[in-house]
Amino acid sequence: MLPQNILSLGTTRSAIRELFEYGKKRKAEIGEDKVFDFSIGNPSIPAPDCLRTAINELLETEDAVTLHGYSSAQGDASVRNTIAEYLNSVHGTAFTGDNLYMTCGAAASLCISLRALLLPDEEVITFAPYFPEYKVFTEGQGGHLTVIPADTKSFQIDFDKLDAAINCNTKAVIINSPNNPSGVVYSEETIKKLAEVLERKSAELGREIYLIADEPYRELVYDDSITVPFVTKYYKNTIVCYSYSKSLSLPGERIGYILVPDEVTDSRLVYASVCGAGRSLGYVCAPTLFQHVAARCVGKTADISVYKKNRDLLYNGLTELGYDCVKPDGAFYLFVKALEDDANSFCEKAKNHELLLVSGDGFGCPGYVRISYCVATETIINSMPAFRALAEDYKK
Repeated sequence: MLPQNILSLGTTRSAIRELFEYGKKRKAEIGEDKVFDFSIGNPSIPAPDCLRTAINELLETEDAVTLHGYSSAQGDASVRNTIAEYLNSVHGTAFTGDNLYMTCGAAASLCISLRALLLPDEEVITFAPYFPEYKVFTEGQGGHLTVIPADTKSFQIDFDKLDAAINCNTKAVIINSPNNPSGVVYSEETIKKLAEVLERKSAELGREIYLIADEPYRELVYDDSITVPFVTKYYKNTIVCYSYSKSLSLPGERIGYILVPDEVTDSRLVYASVCGAGRSLGYVCAPTLFQHVAARCVGKTADISVYKKNRDLLYNGLTELGYDCVKPDGAFYLFVKALEDDANSFCEKAKNHELLLVSGDGFGCPGYVRISYCVATETIINSMPAFRALAEDYKK
């Protein structure tokens, strides 16, 4: 007998992955240029030059046994120190390498953090629209995920609903800004109010409520007027989960970190629990080579101006066709209101025009669809007639 919850995860792909595989099959049948695949957030622009330079220099100058061997369980000390120094220079913080735990990307960071914090049956709160795997990660660590419905006017946080949802079993809140799937950035006002609510509720309940900031898109912001608040400066019990997958265009290499600031209550115990969770889950020692690559490329990004161009083309093109779109400030997704109440039905009709869109139902936001614009710019340009034809279908 096998655990049925785990078996179901292995036998049923996520909606995003299912559509991605459908797209691969469809491209093989009719040609890649005839399918407009907006299904998955797979960076489409090359990694920055520093990545290739770093890899080559490391391979040429460093001892191979060391470079391809185990690092310390929590990550190489020099790498952690370099990242801490960079964060301090940008955010005016005072981190050291001992505040960082290197991980195999954001998924590992989240799973480790949740395992480190959750007692059986404790609750984690997040806000729709949200990355669907939060539910998988939370339940996998023995917790329960509570989703606050979306405020579809601003896509900021509905604080009345948050206030009502927090209870004696609430252990953590997950935020994701810039957001997948909406591209919205939580404003400083939102983060300040969130901190106030969590501080008040923690005092009322007599226990810490942790804020987990999931930040793989931190650098992917396209307008100078938009600032992504660094959450540790607003709420002391914040744990940051970061990945280099999006900023450096290397999602397949799986490298990131967990940041546990000294300001966290009993921070050394929390950090020790993170180390223990990594050990329990088998996540010790992130890939050594790419730890060093990340350190050498710290602060760099791929050419995100391409994503800005794609965003503007897609947003302007769809709004001109009459689609109701959430204006994204960051990440590389456009959240669009479906042309009928049933977003799943809308996505099926979009397939008739070879448009592969992801229903918002899985993100906790029915009636919307996600369009991932980390694609070739030509794909966006060439897809506009298909979007026009799809809109025309609803006028018949």
